[in-house]
Amino acid sequence: MFNINPDIKKSPTLPSSFYRDEKYFEDSKEKIFTKTWQFIGDTDLVKVPGQVYPFTLLDGYLNEPLLLTRDYDDNINCLSNICTHRANIVCDGVDNVKSLRCRYHGRQFELNGLFKFMPEFEGCENFPSDKDNLPKIPFEIFNNFIFTSLNPYAPFEDFFKEIKERLYWFPFHKLRLDTSRSKDYLVKAHWALYCENYLEGFHIPYVHKGLNDVLDYSNYTQEIYKYCNLQVGMAKSGEVIFDESPEKNIAAYYYWVFPNMMFNFYPWGLSINIVKPIEKNLTKVSFLTYISDESKYDTGAGSSLDRVEREDEAIVENVQKGINSSLYKAGRFSPSRETGVHHFHLLIDEFMSK
Repeated sequence: MFNINPDIKKSPTLPSSFYRDEKYFEDSKEKIFTKTWQFIGDTDLVKVPGQVYPFTLLDGYLNEPLLLTRDYDDNINCLSNICTHRANIVCDGVDNVKSLRCRYHGRQFELNGLFKFMPEFEGCENFPSDKDNLPKIPFEIFNNFIFTSLNPYAPFEDFFKEIKERLYWFPFHKLRLDTSRSKDYLVKAHWALYCENYLEGFHIPYVHKGLNDVLDYSNYTQEIYKYCNLQVGMAKSGEVIFDESPEKNIAAYYYWVFPNMMFNFYPWGLSINIVKPIEKNLTKVSFLTYISDESKYDTGAGSSLDRVEREDEAIVENVQKGINSSLYKAGRFSPSRETGVHHFHLLIDEFMSK
């Protein structure tokens, strides 16, 4: 569709029309976001049997009402939160319940989504059937993090295998969400422009003085995988590094998972960044802070994240202004520094062409 050449030395970037045309923004819902894995939260959302957690998948964009439950067999379920009778929202608040009951007409469901009871339906033929159960939504759990996909393009393992294998030593079991250090940002730019900025360290010396002071930019590397890629930030001498990693002098592992998730591993823990499209020139970015070692928090490459984010916002919003210019059509990639962006554009071209 966009003629992104697999050879980065020959390829143009995505055309400006991808960011400017409402049709591409709308088509991306079905072609990209319903087919990829999205972060929900961690298993503490439904910690004990009977707990339910309603949420909207990519609120403001996909707007799909879903529901996490933990049933009395201690199993987690991800379900549609739409009543199979007349489409009312089944559960509209976090609660601890014995079963699910729609307050419109009283239809009841088990916590695993199976139809349980419906008043005033005597005489209804071929009822109940499987269609009266709440649809089950595919989901996966990775180190207590829950992900879902409405219509998976590929298995979860294809997106997360590299993180699992590379960071087998990381203390995931120690991570605790710190809501006081988590924050949402509104960026006046297309969601893909925000991702592109993340996907290259090329801009670090020019935009992030503080970050550049702790990273060894000359040894900053990028690794490309099937549906994710990795930027490895090497530390300058004397800076905070991972003590547990078998690799030496690592300040940060920056993992991006297609299309809109960033997993930033630091010696103090993990910053998860979820990019949420709202309009074609407006994006919400949620920073979720999971801490494993409080003593190292706000040090090294993982320090001053709010300042780094504001610096990124300023530059991305300027790019948004430029992408709207009638004089700009497309650019070219740096073969040594923009392999991550090139990979992103290849994947967009692949998904949008289906």
